[in-house]
Amino acid sequence: MSLIVAKFGGTSLANPQRIRDVAARLVAYHEQGHHLVAVVSAMGTSTDDLLKLARSVNENPPARELDRLLATGEQVSMAIMAMAVEARGVPAVSLSGRQAGIVTTGAYNKAKIAEIRTDRLTRALDQGCIVIVAGFQGITAEGDITTLGRGGSDTSAVAIAAAIHADVCEIYSDVEGVYTADPRVVPRARKLESISYDEMLELAAAGSGVLQMRSVELARNFGITIHCRSAFTNTPGTLIREETQMEQAIVSGIAYDKSEAKITIRAVPDRVGIAAEVFGKIAEASVNVDMIVQNISEHGTTDISFTTPISELRRLKPVLTATVARLGAREFIIDETVAKVSLVGAGMKSNPGIAAKMFKILADNDVNLGMISTSAIRISVVIEGEKVESALHALHTAFGLDSDEIFRETQLSGEELAAKTAKGR
Repeated sequence: MSLIVAKFGGTSLANPQRIRDVAARLVAYHEQGHHLVAVVSAMGTSTDDLLKLARSVNENPPARELDRLLATGEQVSMAIMAMAVEARGVPAVSLSGRQAGIVTTGAYNKAKIAEIRTDRLTRALDQGCIVIVAGFQGITAEGDITTLGRGGSDTSAVAIAAAIHADVCEIYSDVEGVYTADPRVVPRARKLESISYDEMLELAAAGSGVLQMRSVELARNFGITIHCRSAFTNTPGTLIREETQMEQAIVSGIAYDKSEAKITIRAVPDRVGIAAEVFGKIAEASVNVDMIVQNISEHGTTDISFTTPISELRRLKPVLTATVARLGAREFIIDETVAKVSLVGAGMKSNPGIAAKMFKILADNDVNLGMISTSAIRISVVIEGEKVESALHALHTAFGLDSDEIFRETQLSGEELAAKTAKGR
């Protein structure tokens, strides 16, 4: 008998039948003697629909009120899921983030979990209930509802797993695990049986979209094993844990991100402290910055380029306008047509020449590099967005990641996957 935290994404809860399917999975675990906490996201596109509703009445909705609104999506899911479990004869109790004791910082829309007070949650488990917790949300010490940012239900699940000392945190979505690349773009991508925390962190930061980066950081810090798997099949997925192999593959995966823009501030005065001033103001606006490049100074000025999520541009533009005027820079340029492509692999640490090989492959495929960033196990480049697919295919093949079998299941809808699974049982 084990203690399991299982998180279910919006796709796996998109309609009543899928909710019943998830309830059946939870009840099956319960009947096997496991204790269960299920963390649920909002159904389907509910969060996007609520955000659209908010912006229909206020283009820039107040962050506090937006969090109160967005948190309702998960609260609908938790109640419906508890009802579906009860319909199968097993006691269930639904808990909002506040009721589950998830205490957060006061940073609306991107709060961080400060602590989890587990008394009510563990009491419900001791009573034999399947506990259904609303993901993505918590409450401040002052009693205000907050949300954890996109993908925040992943972080909720891992944090709860750490707080109650769960044996595993299962993350269910519409794909069967972590792949060497996005199989919808690279059909020969392979599913990985396991991957280290550090590699998964780099893939998440590079835009793989499988897990929220903060959830992986939490898992690494508390030694929580994450099992990424499909909600539509019983196939084992990918385990994310400490490195277990003596020799790591040189490259474990390739990720891409088309959600970032490249910003260039032209002709910035080249003096001590200028970068601190520029990025200090950007940080004050709570805008995230990824890659940064500063050119060689010419005639006392330099260009500073960096990447940031396109979603942050609304907050960033006024800061850039004021910064250019204050510093006497020439202008700022925003390019939303770029993409970031990243190679990730723990084996890079002991294998020289990976960057050179990557750059040659891209050059051979007429892909120009706009920016370059590296870590011990990652190489990222910014390229033209329209050349992402050709770059991914070329790199995936060149670094020996191709599967012998073309992956097709990600092209199926959730209903088709569910039907295929039912047929195979």
